[in-house]
Amino acid sequence: MQVAYITQTGEPNVIQIGEQPSPEPSATQVLIKVHAVAVNPIDTYIRSGAVALPIEFPYTIGCDLAGVVEKCGANVKRFEPGDRVWGSNQGLFGRKGSFSQFAAVDEDWLYPIPEKQSFDEAAAAALVGITAHLGLFLHANLKPGEVVFINGGTGGVGSAVVQLAKAKGAKVIATVGSAEKKKICEDWGADCVLDYRSPSLDDDIKSFADANGGLNIWWETQREPTFDRTVSLLAKRGRMVLMAGRTARPEFPVGPFYVKDLKLCGFAMFNATPDEQRACANDLNELANQGKWTLPIGATFPLTHAAEAHRLQEENTLNKAGTLQGKIVLHPW
Repeated sequence: MQVAYITQTGEPNVIQIGEQPSPEPSATQVLIKVHAVAVNPIDTYIRSGAVALPIEFPYTIGCDLAGVVEKCGANVKRFEPGDRVWGSNQGLFGRKGSFSQFAAVDEDWLYPIPEKQSFDEAAAAALVGITAHLGLFLHANLKPGEVVFINGGTGGVGSAVVQLAKAKGAKVIATVGSAEKKKICEDWGADCVLDYRSPSLDDDIKSFADANGGLNIWWETQREPTFDRTVSLLAKRGRMVLMAGRTARPEFPVGPFYVKDLKLCGFAMFNATPDEQRACANDLNELANQGKWTLPIGATFPLTHAAEAHRLQEENTLNKAGTLQGKIVLHPW
């Protein structure tokens, strides 16, 4: 089978495409013919060495995948050959990555693809969907009617936060960088969409939030959070969700934070248990079938262009190029 892999960390050009033997599933694994995989910022951090994980070379890149079950291990109970499945969490903690034509994946990390979703949509939504669901509901305990702010409403995680929060009855404030992105957010149901460059941005956030009972959840996607700003805008008993900024060391306003009964929720989706992630996946599947959940796809490539796909992701994640609107999906066949 064809595989995208690395033998050392570094720039995107360290990614190689080559032939490797197709895997044989263990007793608890499912063999998948992979139809689509997706790129996430974490994939580029692992490949570059920016996030130092204990990986063995040659290392197959990628976390997300969608495909069809070819064979099941003896102890697999939830799937059978022919099932369409999606999953994330590959390429970590000893698990093989997803950028290959076939993948052997433990059934704990797999979920049925909803009837109304394509392979591309399922792969694109995998990691970001589970991440947004964990943050909003497991960690921040979002309730209907609460007000949620998200930086970057059309980004990978931002797109998911907007849609999932709206699906559960929240009011959503999102920032964007163009009229086109503003319309996309509004089509998803965002209640207040603001230009992140506006000189009156914070006043506009406060005005909408105060008119709707106060700002309850601030979801931070920026790599350099400004806690003074966020704490001042959050309502009493508000929650700030952090899932970015590994090297950030900002000042923290301890007094203003604790006298408002605020909570700071930091999390990484890979720390969630299989049961916790499966609960997210089940809900995401239901919302997809109801037409309340999808992810825009901004670019597609064949697997042989994995280096180009990583380069495009980095240009937009690290360099803020603004040339990508939606997820990057690759096809192994």
